[in-house]
Amino acid sequence: MSYPFECFTNFIFVETEIVPADVILIPGSSHPQLMEQATFLYHQGLAPFILPSGGANPRVETTEWDFLKDVGVENGVPKEAILKENRAQNTFQNARFSLEVLHKTGIQPKKVIMVCMAVHSRRALLTYQTVFPKETEFFISPVIDRTGITKENWFLTDEGICHVMAEVEKIGKYFRNHIANWVK
Repeated sequence: MSYPFECFTNFIFVETEIVPADVILIPGSSHPQLMEQATFLYHQGLAPFILPSGGANPRVETTEWDFLKDVGVENGVPKEAILKENRAQNTFQNARFSLEVLHKTGIQPKKVIMVCMAVHSRRALLTYQTVFPKETEFFISPVIDRTGITKENWFLTDEGICHVMAEVEKIGKYFRNHIANWVK
């Protein structure tokens, strides 16, 4: 059955094929599922490094980077394969500071895998595409977090509807000033 809101589903929830890349990126989060997925991809040999990003977060009583790094190490990722960005407080900073870390490490990201929450996948992708070089190819590996919101069920609960529609609103606010730059 087709619903009028399927355009929101198709827009918000991004998932692509996953191919070998230079790095696996994780926008800041207090959800261990993101690092667990990145760890799985790392162990599949899809990238030599994982770069979780995120500063202080009271939900994890440390930085998001420290929290995610610990999850990665517990899941068998060597510490030297986990790059460090522990200052970011929002998605744009996640992208900017992560790119700085990659450049300082000598990595020119041609292909990157981004592991992010499914409901946050479009905004995360647009943010990183705004900051990273235009030539960078992004491959999205979305994760269902503890909210359980998916493209198949978001419209069945008030929480899911609120999350998805908040993402639509944020995308409009965040990117209306960037569109002109994208076409230059």
